[in-house]
Amino acid sequence: MILGIGTDLANIERIAATLERFGARFRNRVFTETEQLKAERRRDVAGTYAKRWAAKEACSKALGTGLRMGIAWKDMSVSNLRSGRPRMHLTGWAAERLAAITPPGHEAVVHVTLTDDHPWAHAFVLIEARPVA
Repeated sequence: MILGIGTDLANIERIAATLERFGARFRNRVFTETEQLKAERRRDVAGTYAKRWAAKEACSKALGTGLRMGIAWKDMSVSNLRSGRPRMHLTGWAAERLAAITPPGHEAVVHVTLTDDHPWAHAFVLIEARPVA
């Protein structure tokens, strides 16, 4: 069963300008250390950050909260499997919210997909509840 869906579109040039203006203060407020290491190794640093920004926005929408009600940027983070497939990790209040919306006898699975076509970065998140066998 689908518990929530969310999508977001981020402007890569806007994220690049924010990175230039606020630097580490912005990166450290919004992105985990793992996300920062990934982005800083990439040729398109701003595009990588923009996709993760969009993923966090999309995830907060899928959780039914948006970025309010105690959810923090770093409560949601994106990493990649060896195959390159993105994964969403939830901690803190985001994990608590996920647990609260997951029906008894089910486990929640968060699906995320990312794409970009300069100057846009897009993310889509779907939260699924699967019966526990």
